[in-house]
Amino acid sequence: MAGAVALALGMGLQNFPEGLAVSMPLRREGLTRARSFFYGQLSAIVEPIFTFLGALLVYIARPLLPYALAFAAGAMIFVVVEETVPESQASGNGDLATTGFLIGFAVMMVLDVALG
Repeated sequence: MAGAVALALGMGLQNFPEGLAVSMPLRREGLTRARSFFYGQLSAIVEPIFTFLGALLVYIARPLLPYALAFAAGAMIFVVVEETVPESQASGNGDLATTGFLIGFAVMMVLDVALG
């Protein structure tokens, strides 16, 4: 329960800058404060709806989750290796970039094992 409360709190805190990112440009374009606030709130209304749908899908697809998460992790690693690594090697700091990558990967693995 504590993890769920922390996650909900984090999502709620993330909504403040997100709502501001929608509301402030609308206010600058001449909309009233109330209307800008309304549209800022409206931009976040999809989150509770899709949170419920996502939780329902996770419950239904529980046996497939390890495979889906492994696929997502592989896709992210592919993007990093395909896009970021060659770019970091091109600037002449190849040793530093590789060392940073390896240290970051090692820290990630230690945290994964330590935090389960």
